[in-house]
Amino acid sequence: MNNITKYILIAFCLFVSGTVNAQELNKEALNLVNLDYKGLEKVKALHSEGKDKEAMKELLNYYRSRKDVKHPDIDLTRVRISKGDQKMADEALEHKFFSHKGYQPSYFYGDDIDWTYWPVQDNELRWQLHRHKWFGPMGKAYQVSKDEKYAKEWAFQYMDWIKKNPLLDRKTATSAQRENMRFAWRPLEVSHRLQDQTGQFLYFVKSPHFTPEFLSQFLVNYHKHAQHILANYSDQGNHLLFEAQRVLAAGAFFPELKDASTWRKSGIGVLNEEVDVQVYSDGGQFELDPHYHLAAINIFYKAIQIADVGGFRSEFPKKYLDTVEKMIVFYFNICFPDYSNPCFSDAKATKKEEMVKHYKNWSKVFPDNEQIKYFATEGKKGQLPENLTEAFKTSGFYTFRNSWANDATVMILKAGPPGFWHCQPDNGTFELWIKGRDFFTDSGSYVYAGSEEVNKQRDWFRQTMVHNTLTLDNKNIETADTKCLLWEKKDNAEILVVENPSYKDLKHRRSVFFVDNKFFVVVDQAIGSATGDVAIHYQLCAGKADINHKNFSATTTFGDKNNIILQCFGEKTMTMKDEEGWMSTDYRKKEERPAFAFNVDKKAGQNVRYVTVIYPVADRTSAPKMKAAIKSSATDMSKMNVEVKIGGKTYNLAYKL
Repeated sequence: MNNITKYILIAFCLFVSGTVNAQELNKEALNLVNLDYKGLEKVKALHSEGKDKEAMKELLNYYRSRKDVKHPDIDLTRVRISKGDQKMADEALEHKFFSHKGYQPSYFYGDDIDWTYWPVQDNELRWQLHRHKWFGPMGKAYQVSKDEKYAKEWAFQYMDWIKKNPLLDRKTATSAQRENMRFAWRPLEVSHRLQDQTGQFLYFVKSPHFTPEFLSQFLVNYHKHAQHILANYSDQGNHLLFEAQRVLAAGAFFPELKDASTWRKSGIGVLNEEVDVQVYSDGGQFELDPHYHLAAINIFYKAIQIADVGGFRSEFPKKYLDTVEKMIVFYFNICFPDYSNPCFSDAKATKKEEMVKHYKNWSKVFPDNEQIKYFATEGKKGQLPENLTEAFKTSGFYTFRNSWANDATVMILKAGPPGFWHCQPDNGTFELWIKGRDFFTDSGSYVYAGSEEVNKQRDWFRQTMVHNTLTLDNKNIETADTKCLLWEKKDNAEILVVENPSYKDLKHRRSVFFVDNKFFVVVDQAIGSATGDVAIHYQLCAGKADINHKNFSATTTFGDKNNIILQCFGEKTMTMKDEEGWMSTDYRKKEERPAFAFNVDKKAGQNVRYVTVIYPVADRTSAPKMKAAIKSSATDMSKMNVEVKIGGKTYNLAYKL
């Protein structure tokens, strides 16, 4: 777009935006307001005299001067705007909307905005368009600059969206209208708008373009949003939590509305119920996804924050608070020293700066928790957790750790019960961090859902075979319900034994030995009468590796003297095959990485066994010679005895169930 076209477009948008001032008064708005609310005496008097236009003007004056309702996230005396938000705000003036960070640069939605435009058939792109992520940055830009172009354009786009995305009766709507409502009025997106519009209200309410007529349309639309959620809560999962917390926020921010107490009560009720439903006794959230576990913590936390600002924390019982605190403890136990979480299931990589902010927020609610305080202050205050290793047996997350410092060795293994939508068929997989490098980053998810092409991309990253675990004929596991058979420290090793009924007539038992707080020995057993290609898959982090098919080994080749060698020992007929390897730590971002599998053609009556040694080395030239063999019987499932030789040292690793 050249500069002339750009300025013509901006002028056109501002001209059209001016039509908001001609917006008719929506008299329904005053019927939604509790006119007996303190401070609305003049509004009530004018309304009773039939002077609704004057009454709405007085209501706007009330909102412009209101001081008793606080926003938990916004202080108008301290508004700042980042370069990224400023860019979003300025692009929005041209109708280039930042809908999803995975699709940049932002798409142009037309001079006459086409809210149905779907440039890539990814459902998330279209859903998130209706979250209006750029409205908040426009508000910040307005507050910082006081330039009315942001307020005019925001008001125009707000009304344009209402006009072009009506909520209709599905029985009488056309198929095209129903399809649009599927995206524009999905309860999760409605809840996003419900919450974010409280901030937009604060940013713009004193603008001359926020007229009494506009206020009437805003309140009617806002009320419609809240009522729609109450009648269409999601059945379960994080969507339900988001919706409930945001309905609660709506009731707290607009207490003048007749239905505000109903919204607040509904949100609190759902959250108090779901904190028991969605959180296991060990603190893990039932989607078994670190990213959505974090999201759930923040949903529950935000509800407490809103309650504190509104003075109704007592409506959340101690059990609720204790559960949220337990979720935080769970979370930092399954994270690495740089504050990042493993990318199991649909999780994305977290950044330290982002996580420190979360811990600071959580510490305000739980000031007596010295561990949360430690992470909030990056170790300046508080205390480190007393434990190193930790087992969350109900949720199925296990952490081996020799230190909380940046040079630590940390393995996090995922092997739990059936998960929900965001959980992948990956039971038994793990990530391994050594001295600042995650050597076995999870494959991640890349995308969520959409067209056939998009779904194929998602399905590839979800496959069991692209995780560090066992498959039969490279198929996804049929059952995910892993049980912990053993978790103990014995002599020089910490031992974990888990077992999953992965396929019909085939169980996968994985035994992990963390030896000398330094290296790992992983024993995998394929147990049962099923036949076919049994494979143990491994995916390394992005970078080069020396793959030795003859020696059944792989050695990373980083130049900083922080590497690992992985060597597998198995049946005489075992082969090693290179595989396609990708990792995605953020939406629509992926990197190629080395991947391989160790395969055995399992015969009837045979239990297949593998021993994998993962050992830290400076480089491939310093890698020691290794041997490993299982000494216990292949049919006696009550015992395990592994002999491992590394250099000149022999380790006898054993347990009895």
